Amino acid sequence: MDAEDFGQVLAAVREFIRKEVVPREAWIDENDEIPAEIREKAAGLGLFGWALPEEFGGLGLKMSEDVQLAVELGYTTPAFRSLFGTNNGIAGQAIVNYGRPGQREEWLPKLAAGEVIASFALTETEAGSDPSGLASKAVSDGDAYVLSGTKRFITNAPLADVFVVFARTDPEAVGSKGISALLVPAGLPGITVGPHDPKMGQSGAWTSEVYFDDVRVPHDALIGAEGEGFRIAMASLARGRLHIAAVCVGMAERALEEAVEHARVTKQGGKPIGGYQLVQALLAESYAELYAGRSMVREAAAAYDSGEDRKLGPSAAKLFCTEMLGRVADRAVQVFGGMGYMRGVTVERIYRDARLFRIYEGTSEIQKLVIARQLLDPR
Repeated sequence: MDAEDFGQVLAAVREFIRKEVVPREAWIDENDEIPAEIREKAAGLGLFGWALPEEFGGLGLKMSEDVQLAVELGYTTPAFRSLFGTNNGIAGQAIVNYGRPGQREEWLPKLAAGEVIASFALTETEAGSDPSGLASKAVSDGDAYVLSGTKRFITNAPLADVFVVFARTDPEAVGSKGISALLVPAGLPGITVGPHDPKMGQSGAWTSEVYFDDVRVPHDALIGAEGEGFRIAMASLARGRLHIAAVCVGMAERALEEAVEHARVTKQGGKPIGGYQLVQALLAESYAELYAGRSMVREAAAAYDSGEDRKLGPSAAKLFCTEMLGRVADRAVQVFGGMGYMRGVTVERIYRDARLFRIYEGTSEIQKLVIARQLLDPR
């Protein structure tokens, strides 16, 4: 895709979000659901396949384009992006980079068109940011694996048509060894999806537990080689972390925009509160941090595209931008004062929605470990 075509895509997405998604934010937050017509229109814009290869019907955006799109998506409720984020991100990229030709040909066109939704089933009760405690098993039995285990907090699980599931295929292995990735259609016997979780924020982005009870999965469902699952998961997460960092930049832009407008028009003591220096300080601090986050995301994306760095940059960007968003959202609530604590006010929703980004796809603490270990041993 050339620069002109990408510019048109970006403009179309920006217009759609502001005209059709933003006016529905309160409804989505209250009803914990994305309207069907929004899903259909998002598919028509190519959003279910922006990061998937053009040969399979996707837009084939490189990382430097991905993060620009992510900033636009971050302007509105993160539930909107979550609807198709896994198709493009951690699940879709596992198929793109490690899937067999038949797997790519069968699933990627459907993912790109929005005909199916994929879920990335890695997290368990004792295996969150660190998958070494993973307990799910896939035991070879004749022409199939028998998959058993329980996954937790799986995004889009109630909507999923296919799962990328991580399980131990080597029962003797420990830690990150012996884990494999399997492509598992949601309709196979033995799969049960629990009710979607009630959460602090990000209403409309559904997560659930998924139970695999002796599910027979053919051997050709294996993604990559047996025992390669940990590497597949980490490679998929690296791109996702940089994308999430850019989403946080977009959310911070929205929070600051709301705070600036409120400070400009709201009066105390007969003059706009933006005339008070302590309010100005809150806005200035947020702008400076937002500027740094935006710059970091752009530089990390360029290094990702060139192949120079696909580990340090994504982790550093996710660490800084997710923490930055929390601070910007907090200041925005402070600028609004008591109104910022009221349901139905945009900055109140952003404050709740922001908190999750420091936890999923690797907590802030995990990002610090990734960064430090890479600095100490960059091999």
